[in-house]
Amino acid sequence: MIDITPYRQTLFQNAEELLKIDSPTGFTQEAAVYLLQKAEKLGYPCEKNQKGCVMVTIPGRDPSKTVLISGHIDTLGLMVRSITEDGMLKFTLLGGPVVPTLDGEYCRIHTRSGNVYTGTILSLSPSAHVYTDSKTRERAPAEMAVRLDMPVCKKEDVEKLGIRAGDFICIDPKTQITESGFLKSRFIDDKGGSACMLTLAEILSKENRKPAFTTILFFSVYEEVGHGAACLPLEVSEMLAVDMGCVGDDLSCTEYDVSICAKDSSGPYDYEMVGRLISLAEQNHLKFAVDIYPQYGSDVSVALRGGNNIRGALIGPGVHASHGMERTHWEGLSNTLSLLLAYVDV
Repeated sequence: MIDITPYRQTLFQNAEELLKIDSPTGFTQEAAVYLLQKAEKLGYPCEKNQKGCVMVTIPGRDPSKTVLISGHIDTLGLMVRSITEDGMLKFTLLGGPVVPTLDGEYCRIHTRSGNVYTGTILSLSPSAHVYTDSKTRERAPAEMAVRLDMPVCKKEDVEKLGIRAGDFICIDPKTQITESGFLKSRFIDDKGGSACMLTLAEILSKENRKPAFTTILFFSVYEEVGHGAACLPLEVSEMLAVDMGCVGDDLSCTEYDVSICAKDSSGPYDYEMVGRLISLAEQNHLKFAVDIYPQYGSDVSVALRGGNNIRGALIGPGVHASHGMERTHWEGLSNTLSLLLAYVDV
């Protein structure tokens, strides 16, 4: 197998660049442009489908079979629901963030006219010196709002800025890479997996290698709301999702492993593919875990429910505190990338 150690900086850089781009589900245009430009520089054919998903085609040694590797670049986020009389923004959720972790987070509001404003997500009882329930008030959308960093004191002031219901509120990911090899950030789900896919493409290009079969890298843009990969190219016979591995109670995966999911909320993954991935991990001496995720669903689940005639499996780096302040490690990312290289048979 190709030594991926020289590609450590490349993988982290791909992750950082993706994480810097605001892309809550439904607002992924800039991230899609980034991916298309990366693919074009590598010399691979690429396109967007009607819903905005990015597809990068890597020619294989045997063109008679087409496999698809999917990740998603859409993230959790918020949307303006209404403006309060005192100039705060009430919001609705995009996807399923752990809402209490949002209290005190910085954010950006993107208007339809292209203006961007900053703000802070706060409880409606934000001060311990004023509100007796500041520590106990429920951290839920109905009990929270966004404080704008603009001199506004009433609804009309906010409306004059061009802010309205339906504008996207993007949460600051607070990305950091530590000297000890941790990547900590919101939205490692799934920009960590997508960075592994991008790095796979770069390795194949720079090493002048071809995968065993024609391989489509599919970057979904509506995974967080459950229909990202509902429609796939007809020639695809096999799909491998690269998302996040869960870390926590009753699970064996850690931040240093690549997770191989045997079953999630949608049911079991393809028996032969799961077995093949386990064998590849063992043969290449990778750190891995096989787990069951009862509160999880992937783009493979969506593709199968969409009627696509495929077999499917799911892998990803172990991610701690999913849908909150997430963290993984270089070892988890590198084991995932190594398993991808083994899967495409290079």
